[in-house]
Amino acid sequence: MTINHNDKIIALRISVDGLVQGVGFRPFIYRLASHYKLHGWVVNQTDGLTLKIEGPAHVMSCFIADLREKAPVISQIEKITVDQDFPEGMQDFFILASQDMTDETSEISPDIAVCDECLADLKLQSHRIDYPFVNCTNCGPRFSIIRDFPYDRVKTTMADFTMCSVCRDEYEDIQNRRFHAQPVACNQCGPVYMLHSGSRVIKKLSLILDEIHRMIASGKIIAVKGTGGFHLMCDALNESAVSRLRKSKKREGKPFAVMFKDVDSLRQYAIVSEEEERALVSWRRPVVILKTLRPLAKGISMGLDTLGAFLPYMPLHHMLFFNAERKALVLTSGNLSEEPIIIDNRDAQKVLSPVTDAVVTYNREIYNRTDDSVVRVIAGKERVQRRSRGYVPAPVKLDFDVDGIFAAGAELSNCFCMGKSNRAYLSQHIGDLKNHETFEFYTETISRFQQLFRIKPRRVAVDMHPDYFSTRHGQKLGLEITQVQHHHAHIASCMAENGLDEPVIGLAFDGTGYGTDGNTWGSEFLVCDFVHFTRHGHFAYMPMPGGDRASEEPWRMGLALLYQAYGKAMTDLNLPLFRLVDDKKISLLAEAIDKKINCPLSSGAGRLFDAVAAISGVCVNAMFHAEAPMKLESVIDPTVSGYYPFKLGFDISFLPAILQICEDMKAGAGAGVIAAKFHNTIAEASHQMVKKVHAGTGIQKVVLSGGTFQNKYLLETLENKLVKDNFAVFTHSRVPCNDGGIALGQLAVAARSKG
Repeated sequence: MTINHNDKIIALRISVDGLVQGVGFRPFIYRLASHYKLHGWVVNQTDGLTLKIEGPAHVMSCFIADLREKAPVISQIEKITVDQDFPEGMQDFFILASQDMTDETSEISPDIAVCDECLADLKLQSHRIDYPFVNCTNCGPRFSIIRDFPYDRVKTTMADFTMCSVCRDEYEDIQNRRFHAQPVACNQCGPVYMLHSGSRVIKKLSLILDEIHRMIASGKIIAVKGTGGFHLMCDALNESAVSRLRKSKKREGKPFAVMFKDVDSLRQYAIVSEEEERALVSWRRPVVILKTLRPLAKGISMGLDTLGAFLPYMPLHHMLFFNAERKALVLTSGNLSEEPIIIDNRDAQKVLSPVTDAVVTYNREIYNRTDDSVVRVIAGKERVQRRSRGYVPAPVKLDFDVDGIFAAGAELSNCFCMGKSNRAYLSQHIGDLKNHETFEFYTETISRFQQLFRIKPRRVAVDMHPDYFSTRHGQKLGLEITQVQHHHAHIASCMAENGLDEPVIGLAFDGTGYGTDGNTWGSEFLVCDFVHFTRHGHFAYMPMPGGDRASEEPWRMGLALLYQAYGKAMTDLNLPLFRLVDDKKISLLAEAIDKKINCPLSSGAGRLFDAVAAISGVCVNAMFHAEAPMKLESVIDPTVSGYYPFKLGFDISFLPAILQICEDMKAGAGAGVIAAKFHNTIAEASHQMVKKVHAGTGIQKVVLSGGTFQNKYLLETLENKLVKDNFAVFTHSRVPCNDGGIALGQLAVAARSKG
């Protein structure tokens, strides 16, 4: 452009807040300033990015407009602050060394899938031919390698790797795509892979790839170090390999994730909508739950009609498909049973070597452990079900202050949350805190978040359940405590995500949660804001014979509801359930219910789904959490529109539905019909209860939360019913609706309760 040098020279100091570190923002500023022939400097600070520019007054507005409109795609600008400054007569534009000045922090970029330009460099750049860690300012590891702010190489796990002269030149060249790309490296100076198989150690990458190809083709299992932890890998079409992997991992029934070469390969095995493809190819590269079209090895989905699929996101992932006919590989978390994903090379060789044929490591440390994230497209919108790699640590921005609050989260699918100003930092997926190793991961990550985001907790929010490990941990901190009812936290989480701050009708459906009446809740119709809640209804209480065992053995819930409906005459029913469960167990269960021995009462929606799954023969014994509801959803006949009878009161009784289900089974109705009518029943009963609550309160906004709403069919059916009645319906998208999102609600309730 042409600049009139007679214009008055002014100076501006500009602060940019948001996700502006680790995404190529400083090089972008440099090039923008060069384009407009402006002088000054830009610097990363712990609280964001600051620049000073000097130049003709009429140019400044163009610069500021481009600053926002042409920013790097992955960046997220929260706020731009512009102040007048004094001109110093600077003659150039500089990038200054990063500064650690305050307790404030900028945002940290999540890990970013390798970009197409870097993949092209694998074949074009002489010093990066087949280099398996190729990256640039637009892609590569971020959160998994950062130790502290500001985001510079010396504060990442790349600090041990000294750049060669070629990489240094790229790093310092403003016109280069790798200008100030902190993980930049090449074949001469960067991390390297090694393959360990018995006493053999292979160091040359071409030989490592050859060995991986040979092993996969012969049905072997390989542990491979990924971005945020190790994975276990085998051929997705080899039934024996998948079966062996399942036994080795001690994972009897939970589905495996599968990595496909590309979308075209994936379309041969699953139905992929436009929205699902958009999630698959995004820079976040999550696992996307898709409808199965053609099965892979039987042991992958274990009877479900869905497939968890994702595309390559590391250079090595792409290289595994180069010059190979294969289209799909099982790539599941590198751990045993419910332990955290392994990140350390020595731990991997110790734990995974006995159950694999090779362990592939690299010599760069993973500092922040992250599992693969999981999403599902429901009602045309991407819904995060497990929030980790690619999403963390991006905060949720709130309209109120949450500074200094630590929310401990739930017991299962744990994520904790920390408040900084108006930003809520949800942790990556932690897991089941009952596992010792997972609890250690939990406490370690809490400490790292405090350091990384300069947070000094002053208050803590915990679940009301006295025996949750997260609750006990929060109580030991010696801080002011806010106890938050589980289902209130679910609704508050969805409200916070959607920017709501007013009374709503909240439906919190899940498996379990500690209720204020001492019973186990899980199907709550609440009227609440962030501070208060009142219970306006729930599903009728059911006995849970055996307590927590009922969630692992759905037959217990099935028999409990049959006993409520028929009494001892239930044994006269010709149901598959009675042929699959021992007569003695049935007799003991009935006695336990009569005498109220270890039979806590539950209104949990998840337990109702368990019962119907067992009665219909879809799932009698569960091999993993929520298997019964998942299998019941997977057999739905979508052509069925009817629903079963129920009794609407403060508590909704589904015993009429149970009676009719048994009649349908007696008449020969298939599981698909029963599953569809049952789901329709839950949706219709919920719809009617919402209308009843609305009639008494006038509230038009409805919030849906809780793990049960991971059910695609139920959420879409209920949401459609409510929208047709002109209710404004709010659901989760960026934050899990399951217990992985509950800490956000705890944080919000604690903040507003003291506000």
